[in-house]
Amino acid sequence: MAKKPTRATMSQSWSRSRPQPYKDMKKTQMKYYMDAKLIEVGVNPKDVIYRWSVNNNGTQETWTCSAYWGESKERLEQQ
Repeated sequence: MAKKPTRATMSQSWSRSRPQPYKDMKKTQMKYYMDAKLIEVGVNPKDVIYRWSVNNNGTQETWTCSAYWGESKERLEQQ
């Protein structure tokens, strides 16, 4: 039997010159979408640890939202 996943990620890229309010709005949208997807697969978003990362690549930046629950959350908390 296959193991169920215990983490998920999503990323979006945009121009680094975008104003901060735009970036904040996109971050909020990404978290909302991630919460909805977690609920869809039976994971309570309140039981999840989120981590954000930003990767700058020239004039673009990529924001990544990672969600951890179950075994992945336990490993993260032990680090």
